[in-house]
Amino acid sequence: MDIQQLLALFTFVLVSTASPGPNNIMLMTSGANIGFLRTVPHMLGVVFGFSFMVLLVGVGLMSLFQLYPVLHQVLNIACIVYLFYLALKIARAQPGSQNTEYQPMSFFAAVNFQWINPKAWTMAITAVSVYNTLNNWQGVLIVSLMFGLVNMPSATLWIYAGQKLQIWLNSPLRVKWFNYSMAGLLVLSIAPMMF
Repeated sequence: MDIQQLLALFTFVLVSTASPGPNNIMLMTSGANIGFLRTVPHMLGVVFGFSFMVLLVGVGLMSLFQLYPVLHQVLNIACIVYLFYLALKIARAQPGSQNTEYQPMSFFAAVNFQWINPKAWTMAITAVSVYNTLNNWQGVLIVSLMFGLVNMPSATLWIYAGQKLQIWLNSPLRVKWFNYSMAGLLVLSIAPMMF
């Protein structure tokens, strides 16, 4: 890849990883509810899991979807149902201190979540089909590594923003409304997949 292609890829990766979506909304919610350090495994799972997903999508999953389009439809339905479930869990999280009912997503849960995250699928398929100008596994590796490098600071900022909200979230009522808002945003983030 030449410099212009890398710059175009970097821009796409920055915009897509920094914009609101299921991962970022859940990272901010976790940062606001339980702080930065307890959210780090979730963040690392997002970064590693998505980069790995891009690699696998680039290596062959797109071919599988072309052969069996029904698999893609089934995956879309599973994604939507699971994201509604996560939104419900966020909305029902009880306000409190370190003993809150809110549980951060583990590293492995965040890695696995990428496979049912509609925004992740859209980003991975777009990146591999548009920005893999080498059309080989080295190009897929470059795209995957770019996501890993850019996603780490992006996810960190989302958690940090959530943690800073803890100052404002000093009453159970505010935490409750924050969680409702985040659950609503999570549902809105999947609207493009539904229509």
